[in-house]
Amino acid sequence: MYRFSRSIYRDLAPRVIEGVNDETGCRNRQKLLEACEDAIRRISTDRRYFARPSRSLFNSVRMYFPMGDQLYVWNVIDTNISLALELIETAPELLVIDGGPRECRAHTRKGTPCQREPLPARDYCPSHKHLEEPLEEVAYELHEEELQTA
Repeated sequence: MYRFSRSIYRDLAPRVIEGVNDETGCRNRQKLLEACEDAIRRISTDRRYFARPSRSLFNSVRMYFPMGDQLYVWNVIDTNISLALELIETAPELLVIDGGPRECRAHTRKGTPCQREPLPARDYCPSHKHLEEPLEEVAYELHEEELQTA
């Protein structure tokens, strides 16, 4: 998964503005790399609750680029994030960032994280599958709330 964050970084690093008080000239590039890796990590581990990853990443790194490069930055970020999301949707159970086994998102009664492996394409193990909220119901509930507040 890090190939997507590294691809974003390689495309954008030459266009980063150097900081005024940065004698090495690397601080802003390092922040760009960290933001890219954090976004990709969150996409792979917490996709359901990360609604607009392209927008989030762009907003966190846009201050490191001149105004004339903002559209290019958005296009690079949006293209790579879209490719990452497409890969995750085609093979979600195969992708793990740190190489370890996937873990259930639930916690036990004692408050410790559940150690069981989740069902394929799910966030929860068989014991906690009742906690899973279908995406369609969540989207429908959000739409109803918007209509009621309008």
